[in-house]
Amino acid sequence: MDRPLLRDEAPSTRPLLEGETPRAHYKTFTHKEVREAEKRYVRTLKNKRLFVAAFAAVLGAFNFGFALVYPSPVIPALENNKDPVITITSKETSWFGSVFALGSIAGGLSAMFLNDFLGRKLSIMFSAIPSAVGYALMAGAQNVWMLLLGRILTGFAGGLTSAAIPVYVSEISHSGVRGFLGACPQIMAVTGALILYALGLLLPWRWLAVAGIVPVLTMLIMLCFMPYSPRFLLSKGKDEEALKALEWLRGKDTKYREEFERIEESLNQGTKITWTELRDPYYYKPLLITVFMRFLQQLSGVTPILVFLESIFNKTKVILDGKYDAALVGLVRLLSVAIAAFSMDKAGRKILLFVSGGLMLASTFSMGMYVHFTSLPQGNSTNHTGDSLTSSTVEPTNYITLIPLFCIMIYIMGYAMGWGPITWLLMSEVLPLRARGVASGLCVLVSWATAFTMIESFIPASEAFGLAVPFFFFAIICIVNLVFTGCCVPETKGRTLEQIESYFRTGRRSFIN
Repeated sequence: MDRPLLRDEAPSTRPLLEGETPRAHYKTFTHKEVREAEKRYVRTLKNKRLFVAAFAAVLGAFNFGFALVYPSPVIPALENNKDPVITITSKETSWFGSVFALGSIAGGLSAMFLNDFLGRKLSIMFSAIPSAVGYALMAGAQNVWMLLLGRILTGFAGGLTSAAIPVYVSEISHSGVRGFLGACPQIMAVTGALILYALGLLLPWRWLAVAGIVPVLTMLIMLCFMPYSPRFLLSKGKDEEALKALEWLRGKDTKYREEFERIEESLNQGTKITWTELRDPYYYKPLLITVFMRFLQQLSGVTPILVFLESIFNKTKVILDGKYDAALVGLVRLLSVAIAAFSMDKAGRKILLFVSGGLMLASTFSMGMYVHFTSLPQGNSTNHTGDSLTSSTVEPTNYITLIPLFCIMIYIMGYAMGWGPITWLLMSEVLPLRARGVASGLCVLVSWATAFTMIESFIPASEAFGLAVPFFFFAIICIVNLVFTGCCVPETKGRTLEQIESYFRTGRRSFIN
């Protein structure tokens, strides 16, 4: 077989990718044989260092999950706080939950520049600064504005890492473990949320903020010893550094040079995408898929449910205290996303998205029906989490009050199995390398702008119409999720990033099927 052509040599893959007559050496192997060769190569790789590098990066996702749900145990504590300086009103409660999303929007915008300027690794490391400052402000808060500023800063760090971590993990991974490692940001985010719920049972709210600084500093120290993404280094013309980084990740005794040459071939000569090029389906199709997936993910209601989880349980008369229900949901969420991580490279992305969407649809519709038939349809109270649920026409039995807990558990289980981790993973898989830095930041921007709207409108909608209406809305969105998955989302299981790029460039399903 002819040696693969390097980036600087006469036209590499352009004949194949543009539909012209392929060169002779492309006819030698079928797509099936190429995939089998990739599988044989994957079996020779040593993944220990790769897993360490991925773990160091996804500690940022742990911090993101911890910071996101921080208001869940803190809001009830602040409402019952006897200190008049730091008590919180209903309006301030809404802002305390939602300003995190505003910070994440700013972080996503920054990622559009920092991902390509500093690189994925340094962008993740840079997020440690606003994160640590934000936690310090909340730990020592003497008034509400310090709490809000702390939430904005931790949100900024979360938005930045949301764009940088999936790209970094995907680019250092290979096709054999990319599904599992691609789910790791979501696993760590869920773990961070669970740890927050658990610590909320033990620690005062100020010490919860202090605890949040620990994973931030650990991440910063570990990443100092990890390599940059080989694909990012190649895009900057640092070929020798990229080769050393790939050798460190794959092991000296593997055929990493062949993988290096394949990566090099897939790169275009330019390093920055132009607005004119965005009209090319090769760029706009994967961009639209990832942006719309993040949009639908947030419209399905996961962020307001997580942020106000304990308060929702307190108002729906579940047998246990809201804080214990929240911890149980966090545990179910972690187990579900772990199952998804191990099955993603076996079952595939699309089947998990269908299962996920179906469970979310069933649970949100059931929750809406429960609230509708056990509460007055219009909110008669001004309580911030929809006290319409306290105005029951029929007092439910103790067993019936378990329905909200089961519904939220099933919803979170479904989300964690598909629409949580896979939207992160597909963002890093289907976006072309040249557009990956900017596009990932755009995905985060759209995601958190939608999240802010959902969080900020959740309380007013619950007060005005009762809690059933938001959940019925979430159910409708889940139907849209199922249709979108069937019509628009490609299956990327077991495909290299280069094969996925070739599919969008040529439209040939043989690269995916």
